[in-house]
Amino acid sequence: MAVHGTFRYKNLGELRQAVEALGLEDDIAFSDDLTPLRRPVVVGPFRTPNALGIHPMEGHDALGDGSPSELTLRRYERFARGGAGLIWIEAVAVRPEWRAHPHQLCLTAQNQHDFGRLRERILDWHGQEWDTEPLIVLQLTHSGRFTRPTALRQPIIASHHPLLDRVVGVDEDHPLLTDEELEDIEDAFVQAGRRALEVGFRLVDVKSCNGYLSSELLGAFTRPGRYGGSFENRTRFLRNTLRRMKKECGHDLHLAVRLNVYDGLPHPYGWGVDRGNHRRGDRPVAPTEPVKLAKSLVGWGTEIINISAGIPYYNPWIGRPFDRPVEGKQSAPEHPLEGVARLFRMAERIQRAVPQTPVVGTGYSWLRQFLGQAGAHNLANGRAGLVGVGREAFSYPDFARDLLCEGRLDKRRVCVTCSGCSELMAKGGPVGCLLRDREVYGKPVSSISQESSNQGGS
Repeated sequence: MAVHGTFRYKNLGELRQAVEALGLEDDIAFSDDLTPLRRPVVVGPFRTPNALGIHPMEGHDALGDGSPSELTLRRYERFARGGAGLIWIEAVAVRPEWRAHPHQLCLTAQNQHDFGRLRERILDWHGQEWDTEPLIVLQLTHSGRFTRPTALRQPIIASHHPLLDRVVGVDEDHPLLTDEELEDIEDAFVQAGRRALEVGFRLVDVKSCNGYLSSELLGAFTRPGRYGGSFENRTRFLRNTLRRMKKECGHDLHLAVRLNVYDGLPHPYGWGVDRGNHRRGDRPVAPTEPVKLAKSLVGWGTEIINISAGIPYYNPWIGRPFDRPVEGKQSAPEHPLEGVARLFRMAERIQRAVPQTPVVGTGYSWLRQFLGQAGAHNLANGRAGLVGVGREAFSYPDFARDLLCEGRLDKRRVCVTCSGCSELMAKGGPVGCLLRDREVYGKPVSSISQESSNQGGS
């Protein structure tokens, strides 16, 4: 497989040269002053202790009833002790039959207090190490076309898509969710929000990224009825759900959204894409709908927006620039730095559109030990409100501690974007870092270990 770019930079100067050689210096820049990472961030009535966050990264290690297992607790203990000011808990299905994996977390009336205990333990673990309290967000989801609550896929689709239908094995006769069924799903989200509030969660996310149900609806240009076609219709599910949560759960429940701003799929099937050339993303033509939606989200009560992009099952490099794809999958058709630049640009566009609402930026993990300098520059220049990492937290749960206290990251511990965690997910989980957490997640099934070690030591 051809690889468009691997991380071989021995110092920040070499990385800067690579950025400039690709003409990306307006999008990716670095600051030696890491002070912005230490600043608290106001999120509605809350305040984070610093500007570093952990994205919702699924571990596929829940118990059969959807409650957190000991392995789930281990992950969140490591995150909590690591010091990040924002911990965004991974996708939690609002009903068991809508999970994307048999061991995905799921919030029910029977196990809601287990989630309350998870929240309490995160606060306790963090408090044992830090004189602060992290902001915790609980992500709620419906898996849509990627639904797989058992060993077999059980796709639930809102619109037909010639590319993604093939990915999940549905034909043109596969039924679409009716408008009435979508209303019932809205009910389930509101009920889940109420349960989350009952056990102590104050911030919940209606997941709207990566092609899952709410995200799919944003690009449902070809769907008939009240949930497809126009911008107003395609955003109806998200609008209704957020407004109803705010109205029916009361002022104690606050709202968040992890939002795809670019699907990377051809129009009329992709959200946030240029209609003439979907591969251009937001450059040179910037699609207006994601910005319009971000402004609407704030109007509907959303107090923090977390940026994502791409469909992991189809074009994973868009949301997670990598050195090595999952075994058997397509390698990226672009240099990873181009993907990092796109994600930085998109976060900036949304942040400038909603300057009073913090936006969690993404795309940092590929930068390895230099992610802090890139994040500090983006924060200082108003290009994002917080720096979020995903895979990096699997590999290096203490990343925030080292940035905040030491002013640097240890290159021997950073994520090397080898796609080992994605490979575990593709093989059924549980998911973690094959290289840095091998005693739990086992020896790599391929040459990942040696390849990644070489890259991390450069």
